[in-house]
Amino acid sequence: MAEVLLFHHALGLTAGVEAFADGLRRAGHTVHVPDLYEGRTFEDLEAGVGYAQEVGFDALVARGERAAEELPGEIVYAGFSLGVLPAQKLAQTRPGAAGALLFAACVPVAAFGAEWPEGVPVQVHGMDADPYFVGDGDLAAARGLVAGAGDRELFLYPGTAHLFTERGTPDHVPEAAGLCAERVLCFLEALKG
Repeated sequence: MAEVLLFHHALGLTAGVEAFADGLRRAGHTVHVPDLYEGRTFEDLEAGVGYAQEVGFDALVARGERAAEELPGEIVYAGFSLGVLPAQKLAQTRPGAAGALLFAACVPVAAFGAEWPEGVPVQVHGMDADPYFVGDGDLAAARGLVAGAGDRELFLYPGTAHLFTERGTPDHVPEAAGLCAERVLCFLEALKG
């Protein structure tokens, strides 16, 4: 089974993030979920992003890199929204990445000063009318990342919700979240062979 390092979004390490991780664990995967916010959680994105800006995005990415130090190199890096920053950076720059799962965000590959590594599969999941994912350029970055590569996939779901997998919030879209989880489990299962 796969080993996954999963980074939370701007709301912090919420029950919804833990529930997603638990779903992967029930399927037999090992999932590590570090708390980049050191115990803080937020109920709305504005407050969570405000805290991230106060701490500094570089500092949060560095916390993510430290969380990876004690883990094996052959690991799947995953992140929700803000958590995509450390996940994508590690997948691109830390040798031996087994794969990447990017939810509701994607950064241009050039942002981390390296090409996407050959043989590192990736899935990007987002809603087709999410104002953050579409309007902030993440969709364009995702399309650039997957273009012409057979082991890189972009999945778009109908809707405007940003954190559509986050149970217990108004953004939660059960049908899309269920399909997303199914695709993630298939991705992780395929890594075995």
